[in-house]
Amino acid sequence: MTPILLGLGLVLVIEGLAWALAPSLVFRVLETLRDMPPEQRRLAGLVALALGVALLWMARLTTL
Repeated sequence: MTPILLGLGLVLVIEGLAWALAPSLVFRVLETLRDMPPEQRRLAGLVALALGVALLWMARLTTL
C-alpha cells in the first residue's frame, strides 16, 4: 500500500506544481488537447502510459 500512496503523492505534487507555477500554460495545454482529434489524444495517452510503465520498471530494477 505504501508504494501506491507514494505514487499518488508524487502525482499530486507534480500536478500541484504545474498549476501553481504556470496556470496559463496548463490552460493552453488543455485547450490544445481539446482541439486534438480523439485518436491523437488516445495515442498521447498510450505513449504516456508506456513511458510511465517503463519508468516504473526501471525504478524497480534499480531497487532490487
